[in-house]
Amino acid sequence: MSDIDIEIRDRLAVVTLNRPERRNAMSLAMWRAIPEIFAKLESDPEVRAILLTGAGEHFSAGADITEFEKVRATVDQGIEYEVAVDACCDAIVASPKPTIAVIRGFCMGGACHLAMSCDFRYADTSASFAIPAARLSIVYGVGATRKLLNLVGLANAKRILFSAERFSAEEGYRIGFVDRVAEEPKVAASEFAAVMAENAPLTIAGTKVLLNGLAGGMGALLDAAADEVIARASASDDYREGRNAFVEKRLPLFKGQ
Repeated sequence: MSDIDIEIRDRLAVVTLNRPERRNAMSLAMWRAIPEIFAKLESDPEVRAILLTGAGEHFSAGADITEFEKVRATVDQGIEYEVAVDACCDAIVASPKPTIAVIRGFCMGGACHLAMSCDFRYADTSASFAIPAARLSIVYGVGATRKLLNLVGLANAKRILFSAERFSAEEGYRIGFVDRVAEEPKVAASEFAAVMAENAPLTIAGTKVLLNGLAGGMGALLDAAADEVIARASASDDYREGRNAFVEKRLPLFKGQ
């Protein structure tokens, strides 16, 4: 059985971290596997949205610290490890498809980076979050810290990182880390994904480029990249379909072309 499972149904892909015996802790191999998985889902026209979740009772306990002695024992290994983590999370951020992290139980450390890389975070009341870098003498990476800052603001980001304390799903919702708390977060996320699946894929993909670029700070969004996605959507068959459907007072049937 794979450490990462993929299921596709009704235009929705569900990517499941599948090491429940380790609370879905992320091995280096898993960090390295996710970019290829998301690239395949990106190229599948039948997939309109992606859920990222964990098998069993937990989303993920974060990086698998038990393997650090082998894969993160030296400065060079530490740099190599962070490159793999950033490449994984960048692949999730860069996906043109909307992404939702579905969270139960633990979402710790590097798992928070995974969750923050998704467009949305849906959690149940059992969810517990923490970034314990300050208890490991690790500085959370630039990309992850920027995501946290964008979600919760400066004061809350400092509190989370400086204290390394856990916070609940309700607290996460209050400060903007969590988008929705639900009894059945996977059901709620699937319903929201179905809503997004009816909309124009090129609009969503282009809007993600703009918003992620603007959130990334000065220089992250290049005018050429923005112009390209805007022009692509304007020249598409989906744009013509959207116009016609509006005039004809019917639901549009978008194809991502």
